[in-house]
Amino acid sequence: MTESRPLPTWIALGGAVSIGAMTAVQARINGVLGVRIDDGIVAGLVSFGVGLVFLAVLMLSIRSARDGAKRMFSGIRRRTIPFWMLLGGTCGALTVSTQGFVAGVLGVSLFTVGVVAGQTLHGLLLDRIGFGPSGVVAVTPGRVIGGFLALAAVAISLGGDVLAHAPLWLLLLPFFAGAGIAWQAAANGRLARTVSSPLSATLMSFISGTTVLILASVISIAVRGMPGAFPAEPWLYLGGLLGFTYILLGAYLVVHTGVLLLGLGSVLGQLVTSIAIDLIWPVDAGPAIWQLVAMVVVAVASVIVAMPRRQR
Repeated sequence: MTESRPLPTWIALGGAVSIGAMTAVQARINGVLGVRIDDGIVAGLVSFGVGLVFLAVLMLSIRSARDGAKRMFSGIRRRTIPFWMLLGGTCGALTVSTQGFVAGVLGVSLFTVGVVAGQTLHGLLLDRIGFGPSGVVAVTPGRVIGGFLALAAVAISLGGDVLAHAPLWLLLLPFFAGAGIAWQAAANGRLARTVSSPLSATLMSFISGTTVLILASVISIAVRGMPGAFPAEPWLYLGGLLGFTYILLGAYLVVHTGVLLLGLGSVLGQLVTSIAIDLIWPVDAGPAIWQLVAMVVVAVASVIVAMPRRQR
């Protein structure tokens, strides 16, 4: 297998920030769709389904991608690829479903800070045990401080009267989604390295996520009834395209950054973009302006201190 050439940290971190920005935009799109049809799970299925169709067309048009898919499915048949590497998309399914439930009601900023906490804590843990494709990543003081600063951004977001407008259980859903994002990045990165194809790892992520969401949607419809009428605006169906893009980019970048630094960079992109979205398109439960500014400052600091000293 050919090893990837190391990327300069500033390039890899820029890619991580763009992942966060796309995640924030996707959260608002899926959140609005979930509110409009009154079913966050079905909204997540629509998002994943669109991404899967787009990815399948792209895979068929690129020979190297088809070769990577052949290696992956051959490894699955021969059982040389561990089953857990195929489950990254199940965490993606949790993320898009949570977006459908939370982001359209509480705003993208509050959704994002819950995700921050989950990504940070689990990114530190997964790097420490060597779960990601870059192996064991030392938990240096800078990385620990960066993690605590990211959690401080969460604490700031919960100031004021936010909890008076948002039930605690609704704020816990993004935390579990953030933990899933960290695990998904590690699993997809390991699979991409194993089959030498980030596109193939992305394909498997969408296949497993779509499968889970189909089952969850069937249960949701059986319990709650059919969703509302689907809106006609085309932009409400672009969440899957954004998901395809950032899952692919994350599978490629995690080899160069580790799980935690990838998560912190995406946190920065998520916070800045989500704040811009909520300022332009506010919701009732959104945080105050002083909280938005403080969250960005603390998030930037968390990324800076977590970077390797020689590469700052």
